[in-house]
Amino acid sequence: MKHDTIASSLRRATQEEKVSVEFIDGKVVEGAILFNETKGCGKVINVEEEVSVDFRVEQIAAVRI
Repeated sequence: MKHDTIASSLRRATQEEKVSVEFIDGKVVEGAILFNETKGCGKVINVEEEVSVDFRVEQIAAVRI
């Protein structure tokens, strides 16, 4: 996906309780999204598994809402 499309998906994902984020390295993380569009970075937080993953928009392959 293109950078603008990913950023748009991440903006929408911040309104959802749980989404699935696929990284370009193949890793998939499910959880809530925090996204700072100005800086182009954010965090996926899975409270059930007690995992949080920082990311940059360039690292994201897909966002599934």
